[in-house]
Amino acid sequence: MKKVFPSIIILITLSLIGLMLLQMSWIQNVLTVQNQKYVGDLTNTCIGISKDLRDRLAQRQGFNPETVSWENQDVSRYLWEQLSNISTEEISNIIGDELERNHINLDFEFAIITSNLNTINSSGFTPEMYNNSFERILSPDGNYVLHLYIIKPKNYILRRTAWMISASVLFTIIIISAFAVTVRTVFRQKQLSEIKSDFINNMTHEFKTPLATISLAVDALGNNKVQSRPDQINYYTGIIKDENKRMHKQVEKILQAAQLDAENLELKLQTVDAHQVIRNAAANILLLVEDKNGTVEQNLNAKKYFIKADEVHFSNIIANLLDNAVKYSKEKPKIIINTSDNNSKNLTIQIKDNGIGMSKETICHIFEKFYRAHTGNLHNVKGFGLGLSYVKSVVDAHNGKIKVDSNVGKGSTFTLEFPMT
Repeated sequence: MKKVFPSIIILITLSLIGLMLLQMSWIQNVLTVQNQKYVGDLTNTCIGISKDLRDRLAQRQGFNPETVSWENQDVSRYLWEQLSNISTEEISNIIGDELERNHINLDFEFAIITSNLNTINSSGFTPEMYNNSFERILSPDGNYVLHLYIIKPKNYILRRTAWMISASVLFTIIIISAFAVTVRTVFRQKQLSEIKSDFINNMTHEFKTPLATISLAVDALGNNKVQSRPDQINYYTGIIKDENKRMHKQVEKILQAAQLDAENLELKLQTVDAHQVIRNAAANILLLVEDKNGTVEQNLNAKKYFIKADEVHFSNIIANLLDNAVKYSKEKPKIIINTSDNNSKNLTIQIKDNGIGMSKETICHIFEKFYRAHTGNLHNVKGFGLGLSYVKSVVDAHNGKIKVDSNVGKGSTFTLEFPMT
C-alpha cells in the first residue's frame, strides 16, 4: 500500500498535466480556427459588397442586375464609372449590412480607390488605415479597389471564443480541485488509520499492565502462605484496588472523548479562584517533579484572577498541562507557571517547560483527538492522545483561547486566555 499510493498519485498527476497540455493545445487551435473564420467572414463580406454595388449600379442605369454582362469590359467600365453617383452613406449602409449578415458586428471605415485614382471614403478613414485594412478588387479590370478597415476591440478573437475557453478552464479547475480533495481525503484517511493503530497500541499497553498486575496479585492471594498473613492480603488487595482505579480512569478518558464527540460538554459555571486552582494542581505534581530533581516555579502576578468557569473542567485542564510538562521532560524538569492580566478583560495563564519540545508538524495536530507524536513502538510516555484534545474543547467551551510555542529539544509553552468576571 505504501508503494501503490504514491504511484497512483504520480500517475494521476501526470494525467492531469497531460490533460492541461492538451487543453492549451486545443485552445491555441480554437484561436487559430476562429482567426481563419474571421478572415473567411471578411472575404465573404467583401464578395457580398462587390455584388451589392454592382446590382446598385445596374439598377441606377435601368438595367436588370441578373442580365448585365459584367465580363464585357466596356459595360463593366461604364457601370463602375457611375460609382461616384452613389453617396458615401449608401455605400456605408451596404458594407454595414454585409458585415452584419456575416456576423461581424464591429465599427468600420472604408475607402474605394477609383480608376482615376480618386478616393471615395468614409469620414473617419485615414491614410494610416491602408496598411491594416482588408483589400478587395471590385472591378474585373482592377481599377476599383475596396479598402475595408475593421475597428476591432483588443483581443477580439479571444472574446469570440471566450465561452468555450471559459468552460474548458472551468472544467479543468473542477477536475484539479476534485483531484486535490481526493488526495487530501486519502491522506487524511491514511493519517486517521495511523492514529487509530497508534491508539489501539497505546490502549493495549495501558490495559495490559494493570491487568497483568491484578493477575499477579490474584495469584499471590491464592498462595497459602499469603492467606495466613493479613498484612500481605491487605497489600495485594490494595494493589488490585489501585490498578482497578487506574483502569477506571482510562475508561473515563475514553468516555470523556466520546462525550466531546457528541458535543455534550455541560459546564457548571461559577466564580473560580484561578490562582488557587493552579496552586492545588502544582502541589499535586510537586512530588513527581522533586523525584526527578526538578522545580516548579509559580509567578502568579495577575491582580485579577477570578474567572467564570466550571471548576472541575478548569482544574482538569491545568492538571493535564502540568502532567504533560512532567511526562515530556527527560530529566530535571523545570516548570514555570505565569499569570497576568495586562488585558483587563482576560486572564492569561502560561505554562512553560524544558521538555523534549515539538516539531511544527506535531504542533499542527496536537489538539486532534488520539493524536500523539510517533515514537515507533516505544511507550515510554503513556496515554491515549486525548488530553490536549480535551483541553482545547474545554477552553473553547469557556470562550477562551489556547496557543502553543515549541521547538524540538527546547521545551514548550502553552498560553491560555480566559474571560474574567
